[in-house]
Amino acid sequence: MKHLIVRWLCIMALLAANITLAPAQEEKSSIPDFEEIAAQYEDNAAVDSLVADDIAQAEAIEAAEAAEEGESEGVYKSLKRKFIEGNAGFMSLVALALILGLAFCIERIIYLTLSEINSRRLLADIDEKVAAGDVEGAKDLCRETRGPVASICYQGLMRIGESIENIERSIQSYGQVQVANLEKGCSWITLFIAIAPSLGFLGTVIGMVMAFDQIQQAGDINPTIVADGMKVALITTIFGIIVALILQLFYNFILTKIEMLTAQMEDASVTLMDIIVKHKAPQQ
Repeated sequence: MKHLIVRWLCIMALLAANITLAPAQEEKSSIPDFEEIAAQYEDNAAVDSLVADDIAQAEAIEAAEAAEEGESEGVYKSLKRKFIEGNAGFMSLVALALILGLAFCIERIIYLTLSEINSRRLLADIDEKVAAGDVEGAKDLCRETRGPVASICYQGLMRIGESIENIERSIQSYGQVQVANLEKGCSWITLFIAIAPSLGFLGTVIGMVMAFDQIQQAGDINPTIVADGMKVALITTIFGIIVALILQLFYNFILTKIEMLTAQMEDASVTLMDIIVKHKAPQQ
């Protein structure tokens, strides 16, 4: 850009010099020199061409710089602008629903991930200890192992001296408690999934009311007035639906992990009952 500015200044100086020297030349000779006039016009045309080229080059450089800035900050600025245009009050509520919903989703994902264990390895170790008559060692192993599968096995081993019906009833009851613990907080996630689009639809209704109020104040149906209210309505609806979709994806992932852990618990309870029945006679 600097060399273009210097070039323009030089061209303007030449033009000024031509204009200044023109009266002096006229004083020297009252008869016009048509060749000099033609040459002067050619010089002016060449200068205009150079100026036009410089302007086009400068515009191309500015356009390239603007394109680079748009690529680097386009997404952030676009989201920020749409957030402000969509009425900051309702957009803040939608953002709050997203933050709280993601907090519950992350908490459930961490809890369910930590609850996953190698259930087959645990049951094999329990079988070895029970077969060796070390029931207390099997209980200690269950206490030291995290997750609902180990908790169910511990409850079954606690009643190993009772009847098979009591052991099975105890395992089923405690299994239901563990399933409830796995599903804890999921109701809040579903609540935020329902709230986010509802807030978007509420913003739609309020945007329509704003549009009709502005039409009433103006006394005329102006497309610009209607477009302002409709923009607020549509932006809030779009963001509300996007938040609901994001939370729904996390919720389905959580449900998948809960189903997997529930299946492990059922399989572990059946295997534990087989172990207890197999070794109950020697323990008695």
